[in-house]
Amino acid sequence: MDSTTSTQSAIFAGGCFWCMQAEFEGTEGVVSVTSGYTGGSVANPTYEQVSSGTTGHAEAIEVVYDPAKVTYEKLLQIYWGNVDPTDKGGQFADRGTQYRTGIFYRDETQHALADASKKTIEAKLKQPVYTEITKAGPFYPAETYHQHYSQKNPIHYNAYKYGSGRVSRLKELWDK
Repeated sequence: MDSTTSTQSAIFAGGCFWCMQAEFEGTEGVVSVTSGYTGGSVANPTYEQVSSGTTGHAEAIEVVYDPAKVTYEKLLQIYWGNVDPTDKGGQFADRGTQYRTGIFYRDETQHALADASKKTIEAKLKQPVYTEITKAGPFYPAETYHQHYSQKNPIHYNAYKYGSGRVSRLKELWDK
């Protein structure tokens, strides 16, 4: 990208960050997707700390995007289609607050768009949506071995993605 192009970032939590990262990679206008941690109380947490459920962090992704090529609204559509917002205990086989759903907004425009999209999803599903919408705090990139996991370890990734119940639940929830 040339230096005159401005980018923005969005942070989403939707359970396993491997699965969330894979869904945004390759989207036109998405510059990068980083797996990491946000929403907790410990600076620079490790995977082991976050997965213990004691830091308050959620596994999340940071999506850097070119708003001239992809809108925040489009990113929200991708996000909602890849989570079960009706599950307040985690996502699919992954249980605990570290696997909660959340949209971490960077500014008031993102906040308003996230709130509106949540209302739309609640109306569509006709049930409570437990996805938190919170002002973004620090985002900490996860360890290198977690980045682009679906590309580096496709067999294990697909076994996890299907074996966790993610694919079947998303189909049940969104293919109505």
